[in-house]
Amino acid sequence: MGVGGNGLGKIEVRLKWDPSPVGESPRHLDIVAATYSVDDPFGRPVYLVHYDSRSPDGTINMSRHSQTGQGFGFVEVMSLEFDRLSSAYARVVVGVVIHQEPVPRTFGDMSNAGILIVEGYEELLTDDFSGVAGASATTLAEFTRDDSGHWKMHEMIRGSDSDPARFMSEMGAVRRG
Repeated sequence: MGVGGNGLGKIEVRLKWDPSPVGESPRHLDIVAATYSVDDPFGRPVYLVHYDSRSPDGTINMSRHSQTGQGFGFVEVMSLEFDRLSSAYARVVVGVVIHQEPVPRTFGDMSNAGILIVEGYEELLTDDFSGVAGASATTLAEFTRDDSGHWKMHEMIRGSDSDPARFMSEMGAVRRG
């Protein structure tokens, strides 16, 4: 699904989940983004953005991060400013990973988990991870630059059982189809 006639500007990816029940180890999810060059849009990411990093030019960053899910509403937020992203990049893939320490978990183990991608007040994508319940990581959306230089979003919800580090290096290798 492509979105926006003139392309995307600044979007937010918002993530929520309920904290672990008392006595259980914390449930920790993270939004991740991988940026790909014009020269190799399906190769290795030029850079990754997650809870402990931001893009070199500041166009992709985490404005809110949670290690437990505690809080009201969406407890983790990543901003992507496509209207400022360098023309050296052709593609950005966004996903979510579940930390597997100390206990392996899948999206089916999470309660009240969900994702919302918005541009301003317009909802571009909402999902509750039920379609990837057996996965420990998932891509959410692919953002691509068209021939006129405008960015478009394509839903790309695909579960993975790779560990977080491996998932982040592989998440953009999947082609839409």
